[in-house]
Amino acid sequence: MRALMTALALAMALPVSACAGTSDTQSEAAATIPVTIRAGEATHVFNVEVARTAEEQARGLMFRTSLPEDGGMIFPFPRPRIASFWMKNTLIPLDMFFIRADGSIDRIAENTIPENLEPVASGGEVSAVLELAGGTAAKLGIDESATITWKDR
Repeated sequence: MRALMTALALAMALPVSACAGTSDTQSEAAATIPVTIRAGEATHVFNVEVARTAEEQARGLMFRTSLPEDGGMIFPFPRPRIASFWMKNTLIPLDMFFIRADGSIDRIAENTIPENLEPVASGGEVSAVLELAGGTAAKLGIDESATITWKDR
């Protein structure tokens, strides 16, 4: 129930402009940072956009029709919290990694359903959420035992 209320509050707080269309070309111009996922003996590096502002976090990966195999977006929070996302206006499936303050993974929501309005929530308080192309976790063998770090942290 708490996660649902968080999702509803977030949805109601989104500015209408956040739902206005953005193009892939706008997002391609955004600066990226490296994010490293260590899963067992394997290390995977992704170059992801950072959603720092409330507007960037509200927009996220909405309206994208594709995502580079090594691309994605990270949503860092000023302090740990229960995080809840939805897929409204998100046209591609995503893997969502809910990251605790120590870099461990709280939860992975794999292959989220495009344009679904059901909230996708963390299991506990997290410091960031990483969104990668749907199927990435399964393809690379990434599970909740992995750790995630990034330089902007």
